Amino acid sequence: MESEVKQLVDMGATVSQARAALRRHNDVMEAAERIFDGAFDDIPDEDNDDYVDYCSDYETHDDILNSQVDIDPYAGIFFSKDRREEVIEVEAEPEITYLPGTNERVKLMTQNQWMKGCPEGGEQGFLFSVYSQLVEGSCPCPARCGYSVPRNKSHFFAIFTSFEIYIKHLRGVVRQTCRKCRKEFCFACGESINAPKSPESTKEPNDHVLFHCSNLQGIILGVGLAMLEQLYHDQLQNPLGPENKVRTSKRRRTDPIISTSLILDPDDDDDSYLSPPAQGKKSKVGIGYAGDQKEDTTGQAEAQVIQEAKDEKLGKLMTQLRMYLPSLRRSGGAVTSDYLVHPTALAHLRRRFNNICSSLLRNDSLTDMSDRSAVYFELFEWLETISNHEALASMMAMPIMVVSSVRTRTPRRATNGTLPLRERTIIYEGSSGPRELLESIVIQAKAAIKGLEGIRSFEATPVEMTEEQKRLNNDTKGKTKEIPLAQLSEENQKLFGFCQRILTTADAIDRSLRETKGEKFLERLQESLPKIFSTDSTSDEVFIGAEASEESIRQTYITWATRVRFEYCDLTVPPPTDKPAAQDEPPHYKFYYNTEARMLASSDIPKRSLAIAKELAVLTTNLPVAWASSIFLRVDETRVDIIKALIIGPEGTPFLFDIFLGHNYNQLPPNVKYMTTNGGKFRFNPNLYADGKVCLSLLGTWAGPGWVAGKSTLLQVLISIQSMILCEEPYLNEPGWASSSGTPQSIAYSANIRRMTVKTAMLGNLKNIPEPFGDIVRTHFRLKARSISAQLDQWLSQDDGSPTVNDGAACGRGSQGGSANGLQVDIEELKRVMKQLQEGGSCSGVVPPNRS
Repeated sequence: MESEVKQLVDMGATVSQARAALRRHNDVMEAAERIFDGAFDDIPDEDNDDYVDYCSDYETHDDILNSQVDIDPYAGIFFSKDRREEVIEVEAEPEITYLPGTNERVKLMTQNQWMKGCPEGGEQGFLFSVYSQLVEGSCPCPARCGYSVPRNKSHFFAIFTSFEIYIKHLRGVVRQTCRKCRKEFCFACGESINAPKSPESTKEPNDHVLFHCSNLQGIILGVGLAMLEQLYHDQLQNPLGPENKVRTSKRRRTDPIISTSLILDPDDDDDSYLSPPAQGKKSKVGIGYAGDQKEDTTGQAEAQVIQEAKDEKLGKLMTQLRMYLPSLRRSGGAVTSDYLVHPTALAHLRRRFNNICSSLLRNDSLTDMSDRSAVYFELFEWLETISNHEALASMMAMPIMVVSSVRTRTPRRATNGTLPLRERTIIYEGSSGPRELLESIVIQAKAAIKGLEGIRSFEATPVEMTEEQKRLNNDTKGKTKEIPLAQLSEENQKLFGFCQRILTTADAIDRSLRETKGEKFLERLQESLPKIFSTDSTSDEVFIGAEASEESIRQTYITWATRVRFEYCDLTVPPPTDKPAAQDEPPHYKFYYNTEARMLASSDIPKRSLAIAKELAVLTTNLPVAWASSIFLRVDETRVDIIKALIIGPEGTPFLFDIFLGHNYNQLPPNVKYMTTNGGKFRFNPNLYADGKVCLSLLGTWAGPGWVAGKSTLLQVLISIQSMILCEEPYLNEPGWASSSGTPQSIAYSANIRRMTVKTAMLGNLKNIPEPFGDIVRTHFRLKARSISAQLDQWLSQDDGSPTVNDGAACGRGSQGGSANGLQVDIEELKRVMKQLQEGGSCSGVVPPNRS
């Protein structure tokens, strides 16, 4: 046993990990795979990591059993996203050599490029071992006749201009024939090559040699993924295509380069790209006016053609490389390398493929993904293939390590007198794993399908079918089946097919994980996946302890708001019990645009359905959430064109909006009505009228072009309201007043708005909870009670004592600190309600204090 322990230690494992792995797995390579897979990361290191040749009988059977107690079998897979890894990379200049057989000058992959992204330990040890073995020394004939073939870097680590040329080069290198005994052997592992067995998927008769051993598998995937990563990086760096690349030198570069550049992926929970835009110098025409600018659409068709060509090239390389992934379901039967997966294969998949996978799956536009189906369909094939293999399936759950920071170190002089070696320290942090990222797209796909279903008419109670109907429908329960989707237009069908492919991929991955890793593994994975809840499923509210820190409260708020920002719910008005609605009569809705919605109850407008499908796909996972301001949406579960929005203003104030996607959406903007008006009395903002009108050129309710047919989105409208209208100094939103910041008029206007805000948007929303945002309003005020209380104290000290004016434009300014306008009474009552919420009570039944 001790020779196997020493072998694992040489590969980079600790003595403790090696012993624990060999207790469970007799085969050294299988034990190495499990160590590298992270299954033994929880094993503590021994006091002395240096290898000591203990007797294998030293540990008793009881010691072995006790060492396995309370060990989490998935600790190395479901590790925390807080995990950080530090990697020191050396940017050595690669060698260039000429290969006569290919007539190319090629660069040779350096050791640091081969081990890119791998920290010291297991992964780096495996990669270093293989690289050293294949670039140094010689490969002896397995018949031990004394003949050997010297190895060098150009045999396996040459970077050609295309993957096809690299594979052709390997075919000529891998099969070696002994000049003494004429025995054929593999140049990668040194073992004999037996009768050929080529997978049916290969086209070349000599391809079977490339599947001979796990060493070759790791090499092909490592070099191929490096080429794929370089191609993807080049496409990101040069969106216009190689022919339009700006040259900084007269000399044309023809040599392929393996870049050490990094793709910086944002953290999955970071929605900073949706945060309100920075406020620059305000236009004197007022907020909501879009000006006379028109969108420049020149070059869009050309850019689309360029993107399609790039996607086709990327997809083709992914297809060629996927053939060499380990797969026990390979067409024609599995081959040798499919059974014994080399640890380096998993290392390159985690460090290189996951980098690309993470970037592609973070795309927040389902439409863009559908248009780039050449890449995404191939990506889905990769994910399914990986999940089908027991040795690789764990990758689906593992957090992806992405670059968080890069620090360049002082160059050190090379030992051979060449140019100084540049070093940099790269910090990797955990982020969402492939299956978790895919689930976000699954949510978008389900929302899009819901939108493509169109407007479903009111469903009456299912009726019992006749025996003949049961037979024809093959429905043993005797209830009518759901009506199938109407005939879709070509564009709708394209999006629908793409969405179905996403759902099929997710189901296939889960099914494979259940088969390869077990039900417990799948259950634990699914617990961590993002979800879209219905209102009924999130009725439980969030509470915090009185001693909770400000940081923990903020984190609790963000987590809660992210979970509940988008939900489907029932927005219909139940029919009166004494007068049931007719079977074909559409229901009424708790909604300002009830009449318009009922008129479209039976309409099926394909373009509108497609637009709504795209909108829902984006809204499900991209609504902005922050401590200062968030957006919550509730969409009717059967009428996805009926939407209610709750937008939290900059002082933590909830404002309600009703939104209807009309019959010409999105050729025309949505209908938006502002509902927090104190019964049509208060005008909170120059852009928010007392009658509910929202003044915004994007909606066509203010001068200047704004809405771009087929391109503008509801998310743009919501963020415009959140960031531009619900601002800290609303007086400046009025045309002609934009340069009046800090003036007495602006200060008085804000003071008047604050009084209306406390009375209606805060206290009013708590005393008369707006449906269907009851849980949202209560939890919002409960979690933010401390900060809102402090804000209220500040508002009271800043109040000018003037009476509240329904339209703040006419307000004046009196003596500071007064309370005759009722602000102090409203604030005291609001604080009592928030305290009641913090103590676990509800805000219903609050009795206003005596104001006499």
